[in-house]
Amino acid sequence: MRPDLSTYGARTAPPATGRVEFTRPFVGGSEVGYVEEAVRSGRLAGGGEFARRCAEWLQERTDATRALPTPSCTAALEMAALLARIEPGDEVIMPSWTFVSTALAFVLRGATPVWVDVRPDTLNLDELLVEDAITPRTRAIVPVHYAGVGCEMDALLAIAARHRVLVIEDAAHGVCAAYRGRPLGAIGDLGCLSFDVQKNLTCGEGGALLLRDPGLLARAEVLHAKGTNRAAFQRGDVAEYAWTDLGSSWKLSEISAAFLLGQLEDADAIQRPRMRVWSAYHEALAPLEARGVLRRPSVPAHCSHNAHLYWVTVAGRERRDALIAGLAARGITAAFHYVPLHTSPAGRRYGRPHGDLPVTDRAGECLVRLPVWSGMSDAQVEQVVDGVFATAA
Repeated sequence: MRPDLSTYGARTAPPATGRVEFTRPFVGGSEVGYVEEAVRSGRLAGGGEFARRCAEWLQERTDATRALPTPSCTAALEMAALLARIEPGDEVIMPSWTFVSTALAFVLRGATPVWVDVRPDTLNLDELLVEDAITPRTRAIVPVHYAGVGCEMDALLAIAARHRVLVIEDAAHGVCAAYRGRPLGAIGDLGCLSFDVQKNLTCGEGGALLLRDPGLLARAEVLHAKGTNRAAFQRGDVAEYAWTDLGSSWKLSEISAAFLLGQLEDADAIQRPRMRVWSAYHEALAPLEARGVLRRPSVPAHCSHNAHLYWVTVAGRERRDALIAGLAARGITAAFHYVPLHTSPAGRRYGRPHGDLPVTDRAGECLVRLPVWSGMSDAQVEQVVDGVFATAA
């Protein structure tokens, strides 16, 4: 898909292609059949056959030691915080440029998020700033793979090894993406995936915890089963089913797992059109970047991204708001992303920044996300690009 760049900005009215939604879930067809099969089976609770098949797909695709499907990435992060034995007074290093769940999972255990700035190219945790933020209270580093582009994991793993802290990947954006050939979410000690409705692969609400260390598996099974030894009991390893540890209701329902399995099996077919949309934006908007009107996302050569989202940054908040409003007037839904956590009321109360965070602050003022979803037509992509040229320029 190669739109004709010479036409962009030439129109005075939006092209007649209708409204362009910000996101739309892709449904390939097998999802509905699998859900019907789950309903007919009468076994709808978590931990059923479809959940097992989802876990097997994730383990094979990521090479994780174990995958545990969860009701959300938030739930996976909460499990990770428990597995890491995070306690009151501990500190956890993470970016402020992330969704609240990244911090909330650790705040719930009584820990303090320590906000570290992000890189200007990828908006990922700046690995050059992390080591200076480590204190005797640091227990974990939580890289967030923004927009499905991998953080500099080799550097972060080396820092973690020197200081004997865990690396917990927030790979909510990272399904089907990789860093130096290694799938995101299965590089650190623990990894958390999202299958929220806005993610590339979805079941409405869902997630998964990936484990690399076999030594964490036994406790992870207990936490996943509301703090009970149910998995060991079902295998016949113990004589009685009992409450043995902390935990919560962290299993993905069988109906959600059935829908998710259809998505996982169609992953490559879902990914290809997203990549086409992302690449079309990237090519078409290059002239605006050359003129200094906006900045496009950067993907390092050693990262294989998944086209989770396409973002641009403009000169400031006024330009950002004007771009979003101008696109809306042309029937296009765009959005900003995020209010940085260190500037939010709860973020100021529960966390602390490590020095100034100028890159994060600028992203919070200047970033706009454009629509990306499987099934976008060439005309819709052209409508978005034309709108950006007409509004941002």
